[in-house]
Amino acid sequence: MFNLYNEILTEHNRHPNNKCSLADATHHQHGINPNCGDEITLSLKLNNNIIEDASFQGSGCAISQASTDIMIDLMLDQPVDKAKELCRLFIGMVQGTITDEKELAPLDEALTFKNISKMPARVKCAVLSWHTMETILDKALQNSQ
Repeated sequence: MFNLYNEILTEHNRHPNNKCSLADATHHQHGINPNCGDEITLSLKLNNNIIEDASFQGSGCAISQASTDIMIDLMLDQPVDKAKELCRLFIGMVQGTITDEKELAPLDEALTFKNISKMPARVKCAVLSWHTMETILDKALQNSQ
C-alpha cells in the first residue's frame, strides 16, 4: 500500500499559500463535490489572458485543499492556454489515462497525486479545483472573443 499523505500534500493542506480572498479578482467560480461535501471558490485575476493572481476559499478534505493550493502555484503567471493544458494533464494523470512521465513533467509538485488513481473514491476530491479552473478559463476565453 502506498502513502498518499506525503510531506508535500500535508504541507499544502496545513499551510496553504493561496487560501485567502482576492480583492481585485476578475473571475470567480464555485465548485462542489456532492459526494463528500468538498467545496471551493476559485478567484482569478486575468490580465491579457495571463493568470496574474489566484486564490481559493472553501473547505474540504486534505486532498482537495492541497490539490487546489498546488494547482494555483502552478497556474500563476501562466497564459490561459498553458493553464488549460495543465488541467488536462492533471485530470488525465489522476484518472489514469495519461501515464507518460515526460508528458506529465510540467505538473511538478502536482505529481504528488499520481497514485490517487488507485483510490477511485478520492479522484473527485483531487480534480475538483482543476475542473473548476477549466470552467473559469473556458468562460474567460468566451468573454474575450
